[in-house]
Amino acid sequence: MLSALAAVLLASGAANADTIKVGVIGPLSGSYSLYGQNFQWGIQAYAEANGTSVDGHEIEFVYRDLPGVDPAKARALAQELIVRDGVQYLAGTYFTPNALAIAPLLEQGNVPFVVLNAATSSIVEQSPYILRTSFTMWQNTVPAAKVAVENGSKKSITVVSDYGPGIDAETAFKTTYEEGGGEVVDTLRIPLSTTDFNPIAQRIKQSGADTVFAFFPAGAPTLGFMKAYIGNGLKDDGVGLISTGDLLTEPDLPALGDVALGMQSTYHYSADHDSPENAAFMTALEAIGADTSKVTMAAVAAFDGAKLIYEMIDATDGEQDPQTAVDAVKGMSWTSPRGPVSIDPETRHITQNVYLREVAKDGDGYVNKEMRTFEAQPDWGLAQK
Repeated sequence: MLSALAAVLLASGAANADTIKVGVIGPLSGSYSLYGQNFQWGIQAYAEANGTSVDGHEIEFVYRDLPGVDPAKARALAQELIVRDGVQYLAGTYFTPNALAIAPLLEQGNVPFVVLNAATSSIVEQSPYILRTSFTMWQNTVPAAKVAVENGSKKSITVVSDYGPGIDAETAFKTTYEEGGGEVVDTLRIPLSTTDFNPIAQRIKQSGADTVFAFFPAGAPTLGFMKAYIGNGLKDDGVGLISTGDLLTEPDLPALGDVALGMQSTYHYSADHDSPENAAFMTALEAIGADTSKVTMAAVAAFDGAKLIYEMIDATDGEQDPQTAVDAVKGMSWTSPRGPVSIDPETRHITQNVYLREVAKDGDGYVNKEMRTFEAQPDWGLAQK
């Protein structure tokens, strides 16, 4: 049905329209709603800094709420946006299964799709019209494993959510850690719906590992795990923790308090990043009324995603020409609020710095202080193929 109706839309003049519509799908309600709000903040901040039109074409962002993992609903929402709303671009998705469900619609609907969070490496392989401005688990995890080895870790245990990004994170950590001479003594995969992490903390204790590597999607599970790690005495017992930044996002730091001081993570963005570009980003966020204490990686991915969409509209002069649009941004490089970035012309994935961060006090608050830079990290998962 999509192909026929999309053809009708194109024939009726969706191309070169005065208003270019962009459909954004993300969690605007539910336990992950902060990250959908960050999608909105990032896009609005880009519009605040760069205007709402390109070459005379007004740009309208149309939002749809997808609170959790729901591939069927993701597909339905994307189809509705393409067919009924006539969007020329799609963006968003917090979870990998949702992004994968949308991929088959892109070539039928003639729309590029900019992934703003979903972090499994294989997503970009599902369609030539997919680009990513977020990150992948391999990209952020390989540096974490290197740091664990450099910190003297000999035996580790991995604990990850049992879905695509978690499996990518587990594989990336195990591969890199063992190449560095360490031994992964156990691997735990737990359901996304897990809320009680105390049994997991006991399994970690019993494993004999000196370090735990953990990944869960940023949100309620990450705070739950951190509280169990601390509350069950793992930190006091000297069991080190290394994670991607998902476990130590800035909005969660006040709830953890001083016990989080010194905890390390590797990530592509911290709101504390010291650069003129990040300062300007924060100013734009303040101008739209965003709560800058709750800014996460999702906001900077959306900010840069909006930049790609503006560039694609400029390259096509508003025409609905997805291949020309995507080709126009392959290889593009710029300085983002997170640091220097580029779009890999082969994979359409973002190359970016990954930072080793440490939780530190900043006045009465807490920040992830960048301690070291792993420059120009590719998606190591795609590089393995």
